Amino acid sequence: MHRSPQANPLTKRRLDAAVPREKDYFLWCSRTRGFGCRVYPSSKRMFVVQVRFGHEQQRHKIGPYGPFTVEQARLRAEQVIRDIADGKNPRQLKITERQAITVSELLDRYIEASRAALVMTRFGRPKRPGTVVIDEGRIERHIRPLIGSARLKDVTQATVQRMVDDIGRGTTAGIFRGRPRGKAVVKGGPKTAGRTVELLGGIWSWAARRGLVPPGQSPVKGIERSRGDARDRILNPNELAALGRAIRNAETTAPAAARALRLIALTGLRRQEATALEWSEIDHVGSCLRLQKSKTGKSIRPIGPPALALLRALPRAHERLVFPNRTAEAPSDFKKRFGEIFDAAGLSAGQARARSHDLRRTFASVAADLEYSDATIGELLGHARRGVTRKHYIRRPDTALIAAAEKVSATISGALDSVIGEVVI
Repeated sequence: MHRSPQANPLTKRRLDAAVPREKDYFLWCSRTRGFGCRVYPSSKRMFVVQVRFGHEQQRHKIGPYGPFTVEQARLRAEQVIRDIADGKNPRQLKITERQAITVSELLDRYIEASRAALVMTRFGRPKRPGTVVIDEGRIERHIRPLIGSARLKDVTQATVQRMVDDIGRGTTAGIFRGRPRGKAVVKGGPKTAGRTVELLGGIWSWAARRGLVPPGQSPVKGIERSRGDARDRILNPNELAALGRAIRNAETTAPAAARALRLIALTGLRRQEATALEWSEIDHVGSCLRLQKSKTGKSIRPIGPPALALLRALPRAHERLVFPNRTAEAPSDFKKRFGEIFDAAGLSAGQARARSHDLRRTFASVAADLEYSDATIGELLGHARRGVTRKHYIRRPDTALIAAAEKVSATISGALDSVIGEVVI
């Protein structure tokens, strides 16, 4: 007479004797109803408990056979059954248990996901390694020290507001060890507080989509913070002339950095776009750069003759990279070198302080002064494209864009090579 699997208690002997099949199957226990073990084709055995909550049939994993004995798994299963009898939903209990983790534990998960390129930007692309490093700095210097020990379920708007206020008044300021033989000077302040809370908001949204934080409104929403004034630093003709002279002087001490900075001025590239440029991305025939990775993904940038001439004159020190670092294993950073060149040009004090991104704004300003439209300027700078045709089917810049790039590049080149007070843009 055939006996149902429910007719036997679940024992170690029965589990050890279970033979894997082509498909996974269950061994149920007659002693504790709903308690069983799933046997996989790989021979793995997983204890489960199957229960009904209201009209919903639920199956919950308890743990693998080996780390759990039969009796240990049975006790867990009986606890789940008792919770059901008391009106508790095991699935909600699991969510609540996950939400009992601390902010610090959530930050660890976020950092791990970021490093594995699993955190997306608003453009639907993984965060760049440089951005991940900046995020980690804000996490380790500000968020973790101030609220890392708090349980996620206990984090409120007031918790976040206190964190923002503390960062704004400089509570987390200090000097920390950075890269080998380097240091990180953390000042805090309202702008840092604003950027940090924006990062926390992104982390919370990321966690909410994965069920790691309590449902409902983010505690970051409605936080009072200083966003700071939008930076609109634009170099005037005299400043461009001074910078051009500093770039020429740097040719003897830091030639690669000097040429990379001049390239940024002539093209409006972002610093990391210029320093990470590859030889294969330069299209001399099409008068453009075909960037494979940028803030907005793949991007085609029309460039003028001064930039093309600069690129042609560069020594080919690396098979792939235009500006390799000392080890020739990665692109150069040049952030410190660029700062030294701006210092030499007298563009580092107070309100006069300028850096490479200000050259991008200057490029846009020159294009506007030449009466090019916002759409044309956006194309020259590689802003995010909208529309199916523009995003997926345009493979080369049209003649009008190339002409615009030529005119803007020539104007800036003239300013860089001029004597102070000689040129007017």
